Amino acid sequence: MNSPCDDGKKCAPADFRRADPSGRLPRWTALCLVLLAASPALWSAGRTRHVFLLTTDGLRPEEVFTGADPALLNREHGGFKDDRAVARARETYWRDTPEERRAALMPFFWSVIARDGQVFGDAARGSTARVSNGKNFSYPGYNEMLVGWPDPGIMSNAEVPNRNVTVLEWLHAKPAFRGRVSAYSAWSVMRGIVNAERAGFPVMAGWRPLPFPPRNPREELLNALIADTTRAGHANEVWDSFVFHAAIEQFHVQRPRVMLGSFLETDYWGHQGRYDFLLDAARRFDDYVRRLWELVQSQPDYAGATTFVLTTDHGRGRAPVEWKAHGAAISGSENIWCAVLGPDTPARGVRTNVAPVTQAQVAATIAALLGEDYAAEHPRAAPPLAEVLAAPSASGPDAPPPR
Repeated sequence: MNSPCDDGKKCAPADFRRADPSGRLPRWTALCLVLLAASPALWSAGRTRHVFLLTTDGLRPEEVFTGADPALLNREHGGFKDDRAVARARETYWRDTPEERRAALMPFFWSVIARDGQVFGDAARGSTARVSNGKNFSYPGYNEMLVGWPDPGIMSNAEVPNRNVTVLEWLHAKPAFRGRVSAYSAWSVMRGIVNAERAGFPVMAGWRPLPFPPRNPREELLNALIADTTRAGHANEVWDSFVFHAAIEQFHVQRPRVMLGSFLETDYWGHQGRYDFLLDAARRFDDYVRRLWELVQSQPDYAGATTFVLTTDHGRGRAPVEWKAHGAAISGSENIWCAVLGPDTPARGVRTNVAPVTQAQVAATIAALLGEDYAAEHPRAAPPLAEVLAAPSASGPDAPPPR
């Protein structure tokens, strides 16, 4: 996330019938029906009533799908402080196989999300996921993710209001979602990306206090910690733990239908060249997702009606050197990953030999999961991920209840 190349403080490093006599449908008719079935306007609303978009900044597919990188578990390339730090990381994260290593790094992801949901981006298994903005850094990435198309006019990470309307703002303007959307981000620039002033929903971003007056002693303490914690070169990026606990407090009060939870330490420690801390941050992100999933499943109005979408804003370069950076000139940093877990998403696990996925598909997917057709008003937007959505349903006892 951080990089020294512009005033946004998080810029890019170095540089999407007629029957024949046999009674079968003609091929062109069958193809049309398949395409129509994939149209979001024709998909049933399904059971999802709440969507949580959870991101961890700059976490490579390499770590997600194969766990700790053996080329970086050393002082020379991984930036470990001493041999004890190397030993600790190897004990915590090293296992003999990639499958064991990834489970050690992200246990909830691999024991629950990959089992009960769908995961995209494992290139070794014929599933690619990429950004399509060509820049491979954060503001263009989050814009693409939340708006549904890349904006070539976004050239830096400067904290400026986004001219584009995000899917969060678009949903918040609808009566069914008014007052039920919020965004929690460790990065101060997120206020600009979602255009908080125009959007009108609560946004926590960076070291600012909570976006509402404290309502209980826990929120008062969070504000005090945000104000009193030394920033230590982390000037526009608050620590992930503050974001998580603030989002939990907001969940209990707002009961959101749509929430963005955006974490950053995986990127921060990557730029610092500290692979041990990057792995720790990935493990914490996984645990935040677990705790939030268990919380929502404990709530009667959320259980069986909530979908999580997980992804990242960009990838990183390859070991042993370029993993510290990302950007247009850094090979591999266009590669990302995406996962979906919820009541309308068939449990197909890690997808293999499927069509490429782009970051721009996230926005329409969020809307479609909630029964909304984002592309109807935004024809530039990439289509939703049809395979993670509820299939069209006929009327009958198995149809989902009306909303």
